Amino acid sequence: MIDTFTIPQVYAPPVMPDKPNAAPTHEFHLTDHGILALHGRDSLAFAQSQFMNDVRLLGDGQWQWSGWLNAKGRVIALFALLRIDAETLWLLLPDVAADALAEKLQCFLFRSKLALAPRTDLCVSAGFIAPTDARGNVMAVGAGDIELDFSAAAGPRRLRIGPACAAQQPDAVARWAAFDLRHGLPRLPASQAEQWTPQQLSLERLLAFSISKGCYPGQEIVARTHFLGQAKRGICLLHATPALAVGEAIGDGDHSLGTVVAAAEGWALAVLPLAGIEHLRSANGQPVEVLPIATGLAR
Repeated sequence: MIDTFTIPQVYAPPVMPDKPNAAPTHEFHLTDHGILALHGRDSLAFAQSQFMNDVRLLGDGQWQWSGWLNAKGRVIALFALLRIDAETLWLLLPDVAADALAEKLQCFLFRSKLALAPRTDLCVSAGFIAPTDARGNVMAVGAGDIELDFSAAAGPRRLRIGPACAAQQPDAVARWAAFDLRHGLPRLPASQAEQWTPQQLSLERLLAFSISKGCYPGQEIVARTHFLGQAKRGICLLHATPALAVGEAIGDGDHSLGTVVAAAEGWALAVLPLAGIEHLRSANGQPVEVLPIATGLAR
């Protein structure tokens, strides 16, 4: 006779209602974010072989920062990777269209048993308020929504994924992006994709990549840079008025030092030399302030 037992239900994937409740009035629609779902028995194995962080560290209902690199170790896309259950992962994509990334990933599926599906039925909303139940990298599920804790040193933030869309508030979306930059999370527009290695973007601050999990595209470049100590450039936080523009070269008047990779509300992240940059007082003839990157967004 086979013994029977009950597995505790520690996490239940969300069931999206047919008629979603209205979004809370204190939230706004993150119009630059989208969701790409990976579903099937090989979803976790595929993510482990393609993405730069160690998916094995996640349990159901947990998430991590991650990304996808090209063969030269340059970042194609940065995202939050959510483990919904043993066969389902969601990529929370800022700045990258879910259907475009799905098309690129499709070329690497081969015989893997999984489907890539942009979740156009879901909205990503956010607010500068404390999460209700989510903490750190542990998600919370309620009323058909998933809640994530995006808080950091500068204050509380919560992000919600669900069928109900909050109102569009462009100023709030820009403020959200500026918060990301101030905490070292690059928001990479298309012009900056496939330009920078994880170390050049200082993604170790966010615990966003692994050097020990095994092979993935670009892993050899990442590991070699780590073990040979060759990362001489990294992310620096700048503030300037007028604002710096993405792609703008940063120079001290005599030499080109680096490039702005992300910008929002006068804040900018630029890839610059790691040594001596604290003495930078102007860029391209205009005053610029170099500030410390805030902590607390690592997951």
